[in-house]
Amino acid sequence: MTPLKKINSRFVPLPMENVDTDQIIPARFLKATTRDGFGKNLFRDWRYENNDDTKPKKDFVLNKSDYSGEVLIAGKNFGCGSSREHAAWALQDYGFKAVVSSFFADIFKNNALNNGVLPVKVSDDFLVKLFALGNEATISIDIDKQTITIDATGAQEIFDINVYKKTCLLNGYDDIDYLINNRQAIEAFERIP
Repeated sequence: MTPLKKINSRFVPLPMENVDTDQIIPARFLKATTRDGFGKNLFRDWRYENNDDTKPKKDFVLNKSDYSGEVLIAGKNFGCGSSREHAAWALQDYGFKAVVSSFFADIFKNNALNNGVLPVKVSDDFLVKLFALGNEATISIDIDKQTITIDATGAQEIFDINVYKKTCLLNGYDDIDYLINNRQAIEAFERIP
């Protein structure tokens, strides 16, 4: 994985609550065994007319050219439903490095972290402030300091992240990379009588 330390970006607002993993990536697209190519089907049923990828729905946010960025701002309870890891794959493959919401389903949150997508949980009030921003606004996320900041106003919140997953994100480690990086310490521990 690529190390993720700071994100400064515009964002894509998706002010919908209870977005489940089947809406993020419909089950019919889960036939691949590699992580590549899922981004083209991210929110597929919301993005296209009658499942025809040549007819984008003009009113869906991912089809609007005035919205872009590496951050998805989503309504409360993002990633609920089934435990498909493909949802995180689709978000990452599309180009999102972080998803901000006031609540994440636990399984989605862990799948996102395991795949290099940062779930940032903010308060309901801060989420309202984010949705009120215009399409040119930027936000900054500092993984080391665990802060999310609205650049224009300086409004900021602190978010929680598991220490182990934080280390992995900052260094670009997956679980195996983490173990390999700690090989000498593990071997030294094994030699203790």
